[in-house]
Amino acid sequence: MLCPYCQHPDSRVLESRSAESGFSIRRRRECLNCQRRFTTYERIEYVPITILKRDGAIESFDRSKLLRGMVRACEKTGISQTQLDAIIDEIESQLQVRDRHQVTSVEIGEMVLQYLQEINEVAYVRFASVYRQFRGVKDFAEALNHFNN
Repeated sequence: MLCPYCQHPDSRVLESRSAESGFSIRRRRECLNCQRRFTTYERIEYVPITILKRDGAIESFDRSKLLRGMVRACEKTGISQTQLDAIIDEIESQLQVRDRHQVTSVEIGEMVLQYLQEINEVAYVRFASVYRQFRGVKDFAEALNHFNN
């Protein structure tokens, strides 16, 4: 770490502590050359996730877009914003640990459906109806039969 004052490459760590709710480490350092103190932060570097859409387009993962779709499916079901945020956090975490960082929209949709199936049948069917592009009553009946099995 270069000293921001004299550009000397060596410093010693005086203090380390967790910052940003555990998502980074704050370090207080002292330059071994000029003895001035400065603060650094160490954070995990996340690789951007890209989404391959059904039409072949590629776009960056957009947490807010996924949340909007889930909020729409979960209206008046009693599922809280906190639960939805937790689901999206878990999905993002699963995507970050994968070897490849391009994922299809189909994979993400299936991940959401797995979580919604566990917490609310109505939200599951609503999300599935848009995500799987239901064309009629038959598609809804098939989705509902999924719960009977």
